[in-house]
Amino acid sequence: MKPVSPMDIGFLLLERRNQPMHVGGLILAKPPSAAKGGGKEYVQNMMKFMLDSDEPQYPFNQRLHQRAGLWFWDEDSDFDIEAHVFHLSLPKPGRVRELLALVSKLHSSLMDRSKPLWEFYIIEGVEGGRVAMYSKIHHALVDGVAAMRYMEKSTSTDPNAEVIPLWALPPKPSGKPDPVEIASSPIRSMVQAASKITSRAGSTRKVAQEVIKSVRARKKDPDYVSVFQAPKTIFNKRISGGRRFAAQSWDMKRIKKIGKSHGATLNDVTLAMCGSALRKYLLELNELPDKPLIAMVPVSMRTDDSEGGNQVAMILANLATDQADPLERLATIKRSVNNSKERFARMNQQEIMGYLGTVMAVHGVNMALGINPGWQAFNIVISNVPGPKETLYWNGSKVEGVYPVSIAADGMALNITLTSYAGNLEFGVIGCRQTLPHMQRLLQYLEEGLVELE
Repeated sequence: MKPVSPMDIGFLLLERRNQPMHVGGLILAKPPSAAKGGGKEYVQNMMKFMLDSDEPQYPFNQRLHQRAGLWFWDEDSDFDIEAHVFHLSLPKPGRVRELLALVSKLHSSLMDRSKPLWEFYIIEGVEGGRVAMYSKIHHALVDGVAAMRYMEKSTSTDPNAEVIPLWALPPKPSGKPDPVEIASSPIRSMVQAASKITSRAGSTRKVAQEVIKSVRARKKDPDYVSVFQAPKTIFNKRISGGRRFAAQSWDMKRIKKIGKSHGATLNDVTLAMCGSALRKYLLELNELPDKPLIAMVPVSMRTDDSEGGNQVAMILANLATDQADPLERLATIKRSVNNSKERFARMNQQEIMGYLGTVMAVHGVNMALGINPGWQAFNIVISNVPGPKETLYWNGSKVEGVYPVSIAADGMALNITLTSYAGNLEFGVIGCRQTLPHMQRLLQYLEEGLVELE
């Protein structure tokens, strides 16, 4: 047996009925023609192929085991592939709306801890003759980036290749965890940062100096995001166990063209899209606060072409939701992001983690205890996970879209996660269905925010 790491124990402790701690993904694909192995029996053949792959590899063969009050990972000697792989079908006409509603329902339910913590669904009957694959894996088992990499390995750029299901893939060699995988996961980064808040006296002094400096800078510079300036919103309350999922793709060339026109990065433009969408959504509900919403966003701190080291940080960005003018909003976001980058440039990685621990501690306690303190470190998580650049195929099916399905939690009722795929930027929006009515309208407002900048 292998002891569960302290960080992964944190994800297990965070989990409650209203707060499942699994990450997921939705793949939309077009099966091959009948002449190339498609046809009416395609899905049934794929199901048989996957059910025959009944010898899962690490970590997909691990289940939780408790001994003397301690948690361990132990190989599941009673593994049953049919308890993890499922075949579903949408009722006609099989619109994307019904597909997203089904994924919302599947993502809302907790997984059985007596079994390995993952599930995989093949969903047929999607309009246009398409098929969907939805998977969910507990955050204690893998993080979002690792899940994305498993997906890439279980697909191929060759349309004629037969690929191995992700749970049957050979495990990667043991060694140090990929620091980019750790830092690109907002919740994992939050837990890790909070655990290192008191690592060294020297770092603690530096962190304290930067926190004080940020508070003072806020008084002089309205674009500077200081600690706990996020306003109270409907996003920062206790949530129910129900989820609503929405997803859509945007052409990355279109976004980059807008960024070039306005002297902004792709990340700046996507944050401006989100700021515009959130402003319209909250205005519609008569819930827009006077102060701007603050987003927690992972950004690269790399200044050269080197590959080593952990050079990703979680910053707090001003989404300028208090501003009606889209160009002023974009300009404020750019200055806000640059201010945060400059702050982290003055610190080493240990100091960055300590600073993040200070900023995120209240939110972490909020998640762990289910309370809603008056201070908010941020209102929403907006995460961009790098994805595959080439078109992928899954056993002959052309992958048309890859949409991340992330985590909502107490104090964090809305999560927007993006991933890049084959020239598109894929948005996955997950939220509490009771807290956030008509959440799917955010997709329309994201498009309108992009049109504004065009």
